[in-house]
Amino acid sequence: MIKNSLLLVLFLSIAYSCKEIPNRVEGSRLEINDSITLDKEIENFISPYRDNVNKNLDSVISYAPETYSKSNGEFNTAIGNLMADAVYNESNPVFNKRTGKNIDFVILNHGGIRAIISQGNITSRTAYEVMPFENSVVVVALKGKQINELFDYLSKAKRAHPVSKQVELLLDKDYNIKKALVNSKPVSEDETYYIATNDYLYNGGDRMTFFHPNDSLYTLDYKIRNVLIDYFKRKDTIRPKIDNRFTKLTAE
Repeated sequence: MIKNSLLLVLFLSIAYSCKEIPNRVEGSRLEINDSITLDKEIENFISPYRDNVNKNLDSVISYAPETYSKSNGEFNTAIGNLMADAVYNESNPVFNKRTGKNIDFVILNHGGIRAIISQGNITSRTAYEVMPFENSVVVVALKGKQINELFDYLSKAKRAHPVSKQVELLLDKDYNIKKALVNSKPVSEDETYYIATNDYLYNGGDRMTFFHPNDSLYTLDYKIRNVLIDYFKRKDTIRPKIDNRFTKLTAE
């Protein structure tokens, strides 16, 4: 009898609850535009913080004598060369201090360059525009065989993926590798090389699978964006150039 009473109470509770559940949900779109009145109290609270952030972002830290775009070169671009060299110059001292070793070269990705560097003053905001992602520098220890796989990837990608100036990669007219040097020397398959890249590429971004397996991984806790800011602060004027680090013969 008690059991039946409990079941009846449970049934009635569920039935009553169901009556409270609406069988239709409606919504409407609220436009957010200039017609919305600011909350003065909130605005007064936020304003000092916003002004301080904008002041820091808009402070001039370097100068660009011309505009640099990732579409200005077929196999290497001035802006890509700048980014790869900046990662090398700023990250190698950190890596060397921790390990006693040196980075052999840097590889980044063409798609990771998200904005141009316009002619004129360079600010911290410029670095956020060029690199809006939270990607950080990692250094991977790879055997020469994997370095050759990396160069083979570059030869087939037909894009100006940035590499630092320690690399010299020359393709023939059919996109076959004609010359591949690291620090002015041919790649030795049994030697270990220390390659700096970002964590997105290390994890297989842009189909860069040659980072696995590896001998070691070193995480520098150094965001690419902060690399650029530090690099710009060291340079009164940037002067990146398209050079011979990654090129292709137009004829034999």
